[in-house]
Amino acid sequence: MTQFDMPTIYDPRAVEEKWYRYWEENKFFRAEVDDREPFSIVMPPPNVTGQLHMGHALDNTLQDILTRWRRMQGYNTLWLPGTDHAGIATQAKVEEQLAKEGKSKYDLGREKFLERVWAWKEQYGGRITHQLRRLGASCDWDRERFTMDEGCSEAVKEVFLRLYEQGLIYRDYYIVNWCPRCHTTISDIEVEHLDKPGQLYYIKYPTSDGRDAITVATTRPETMLGDVAVAVHPGDERYRHLVGKTLVLPLLGREMPVIADEYVDPSFGTGAVKITPAHDPNDFEVGRRHNLPQVRVINKDAVMNEEAGPYQGLDRWECRKRIIKDLNEQGYLVKVEDHNHAVGHCYRCNTVIEPMLSRQWFVRMKPLAEPAIQAVKEGRIRFVPERFTKIYLNWMENIRDWCISRQLWWGHRIPVWYCRNCEEAIAAKEPPRKCTCCGSTRLEQDPDVLDTWFSSALWPFSTLGWPEKTPELDYYYPTSVLVTGRDIIFFWVARMIVSGLHFMREVPFREVFIHGLVLDALGRKMSKSLGNGVDPIDVIESHGADSLRFMLVTGNTPGNDLRFHFERLDGARNFANKIWNASRFALMNLQDYDPASAPGREAHTLADRWILSRYQACVQEVTRFLDSYELGEAARVLYEFIWDEFCDWYIELVKPRLYRGQDARDRACAQDVLARVLRGTMELLHPFMPFITEEIWQRLPHQGRTIMQAPWPVYRPELRDERAEAEMAVLMEVIRSIRHIRSEMNVPPGKTADVILVVTDGHTRDLIQEWSSYIQGLARCRVQLKPELDRVPPQAAHGVARGVEIYVPLAGLIDIDRELARLKKELAAVEKELKRVESKLGNESFLAKAPAEVVEKEKAREKELAGKASAIRERLAVLAG
Repeated sequence: MTQFDMPTIYDPRAVEEKWYRYWEENKFFRAEVDDREPFSIVMPPPNVTGQLHMGHALDNTLQDILTRWRRMQGYNTLWLPGTDHAGIATQAKVEEQLAKEGKSKYDLGREKFLERVWAWKEQYGGRITHQLRRLGASCDWDRERFTMDEGCSEAVKEVFLRLYEQGLIYRDYYIVNWCPRCHTTISDIEVEHLDKPGQLYYIKYPTSDGRDAITVATTRPETMLGDVAVAVHPGDERYRHLVGKTLVLPLLGREMPVIADEYVDPSFGTGAVKITPAHDPNDFEVGRRHNLPQVRVINKDAVMNEEAGPYQGLDRWECRKRIIKDLNEQGYLVKVEDHNHAVGHCYRCNTVIEPMLSRQWFVRMKPLAEPAIQAVKEGRIRFVPERFTKIYLNWMENIRDWCISRQLWWGHRIPVWYCRNCEEAIAAKEPPRKCTCCGSTRLEQDPDVLDTWFSSALWPFSTLGWPEKTPELDYYYPTSVLVTGRDIIFFWVARMIVSGLHFMREVPFREVFIHGLVLDALGRKMSKSLGNGVDPIDVIESHGADSLRFMLVTGNTPGNDLRFHFERLDGARNFANKIWNASRFALMNLQDYDPASAPGREAHTLADRWILSRYQACVQEVTRFLDSYELGEAARVLYEFIWDEFCDWYIELVKPRLYRGQDARDRACAQDVLARVLRGTMELLHPFMPFITEEIWQRLPHQGRTIMQAPWPVYRPELRDERAEAEMAVLMEVIRSIRHIRSEMNVPPGKTADVILVVTDGHTRDLIQEWSSYIQGLARCRVQLKPELDRVPPQAAHGVARGVEIYVPLAGLIDIDRELARLKKELAAVEKELKRVESKLGNESFLAKAPAEVVEKEKAREKELAGKASAIRERLAVLAG
């Protein structure tokens, strides 16, 4: 490859596939244990049968930036990829496939069904990892793991057995999130709370003596059939006389007590709460405190059971209608109010979940949480940004036991067998031959599987070979940083910390870098139901992976959500094109460049010293921001340096020195600075935009086989030149001012202007004298330098920049009469619009009725028009002489 065959237009597709194949084939991502300092990240495992979405794209872009940066810094860098078996999601996919064939999983049986799931996994499991490659993820694919591979499965069994033997895993009845369609418990993170319009039903519960009554309010009247008490606050004077008395449950006639409990908020609703321990998690806790019975009235298929009395066999929604009708007819329904409230839905099938009492397996979390709380308080784990520390600690200090069983077939089956003779439970890695209690061989394994989060909680150490003591586990654990979204801090991050401390006696990672969600342009979460998702692969096809990555990281601040705007994506593509065009120009002028014969620093011009100094500032700032996880700020610094300082200023300033026929030594000096800054800039930009930087770097003089292995640019303070920066700032400000005058006065771009610069300061005058060629070249003008001015030139536009007075005589540059006519016409239009706005703002009726934001918008418009009119009048005054 040479610089001579560089296409005129940048084509991401031609570049990206080529370089990724080159990187992967040459094992540039591969990590092996050695004596260097390690840097390791484990990838939050996406669903094995899933496909890349914008959340994945952001999460993995951030991880890749950190990985590529640390790799260039010389760390032994491991980014370990993997996928999650995603129990409920994957099983649902295969069941959908079976349904199209007119079958269910029960037609196949468990063993044959699991064979189908594994086949599905083999067919579709590589889709998301292929898409991550399209994104540019520099993972060590040779170490790719799967939560149900042999090693991870062994780790799951080992953890379960240890916790079981330590009394930290138990089986009991508790309230769980039950999906009536998927027929399984689901974790809190798998419940989507959607705001839905509903009703609040006020129901009168009479005392058993018929002399009084308590009114309660509920959004789920069907659960009243499972009520076992009504609770009031112990300090509530309204109900104190009723505490200890008995109420009669409407419709069923069951008697139940009035109890006092501080859980009740006396200011909410009627201040009385119906207690249904089998169908509400808070009521369950109240019921346990007061030793209340647990009456389950809804079955796992969301149909009312025998405890529901005359409503047995009804679907829960039909039951609700019947109950409301009956309550109204019997005089128990006090009133009904419209009420919007959050309703939990299964994230997979969108069915309304049912909180339900069920016998499940749990992990006792309180004793495990204590070390995890201390690790964060002591600073052994640091959250970025810091505000998530408080959120983490609050959740951990109020943690509940974790339901780990799922009523699925796909997943890690619970390693417990039950004796059908004596009902003994036996936990073991392999099937036991006989009951350890009675010796019976009639053993049956628990049909449930473990929550997907159970295996992913072990991810930082199970992926490195635990429970075996592998060299990788010893070297790369604890990992350096975890990069993850703010939405799973409790469900995954906390559980990894708990597991790592308990089984490794060490934190799983030193830092947790939390990022926000990718929202649509309106600030809504992307979802299938809204139809507002954007496919990253479509974006890569249309704009390139580098543009997608740069768009996702720019403007991104740790922990905050990011809105996806196609305009920002177009801006990132324009940035890639700017880099390409600037590099192509540079490479065209480096054909005879010889780094060995380049002159030294003594030959550098002011522009050379300035760009080298600004490049060093860029190195320092980018590295500093990466160190503090301010990746968006690092990208901003690079963008501004490349687009503004390097492309728009230095390249324009250096062009005349590169033309053949100029001073050979000066040309060689310009080539050397141009090549060094361009190469260094590509190295700084590489973690953010890996493909285009590799393509350009390979065409520049370089050492090594890939930019990925190039040393990260190191800040060199001796190359910072504050004087050069200050002097260039003066010249740049003068150039900008002249350009602004030309633009304001409509001077044709091709015309050379005569410019008078009045400079009283001797140093500034000497500076402009020496480097007037910069002003003349970039502002297209001829410069006259004067210490003072006898008289102001007629019809001259005027400006001031850094103490330099600028006069641009306009006679001969523009058609003054024509410009006067144009400006008068423009002023008339502006004044007409200004008068309209002023009239609107002077109208008391408008001010009283219009929304505040509309009024503010009109005020801003008034200010804008007044400023514009003033500027036009000033230009007219100049032209009138």
